[in-house]
Amino acid sequence: MIQWLRTFFEVVLEYLVIFLMVILTAVVVVAVIYRLVGSSLAWYDEVAAILLAWITYYGSALAALRRRHIGFDSVLLSIRMPARMWAVALAEAITAGFFILLAWAGYTVMTILGGMSLVSLTWVPISFTQSVIPIGAVLFLICQMLSLPEYWRKTAAGVSLEHAEIEDEVETEMKKAGNA
Repeated sequence: MIQWLRTFFEVVLEYLVIFLMVILTAVVVVAVIYRLVGSSLAWYDEVAAILLAWITYYGSALAALRRRHIGFDSVLLSIRMPARMWAVALAEAITAGFFILLAWAGYTVMTILGGMSLVSLTWVPISFTQSVIPIGAVLFLICQMLSLPEYWRKTAAGVSLEHAEIEDEVETEMKKAGNA
């Protein structure tokens, strides 16, 4: 069940982030074309900044699911057992606490800004654009929890997620060099 949920969230977040990146690219290209012909879009700066923030929040949830966010595997793996696992538990608890606080603060901001709209696109509510904060925080928490069992097992076994990826890349390049 956990693997199915993890795959579901990974696919949905991948497509969402790719979709947002395509939209942002299109917005930037259109804005550049408008500026080249001597005109400009009043809403470009505001929309581009919002799209970039959305990519950041949803992309960070995807990074959490894949455990590709900032980490210190070398430091963590240098800690002897069982203190290593206590360190993992403490780090996970601190991270969860931060994102719970972020979700609450984001929701509070949304309620405070509830009646306001964007400056350039007055029909778009600010609460919609700021919804990425609590939604992204909750998604990060879900993704962190879905990836925790595998991370826990690998950390307990002394396997580095960072080094395993690097070793796989080196092995792939060595095979390419040997076949060339």
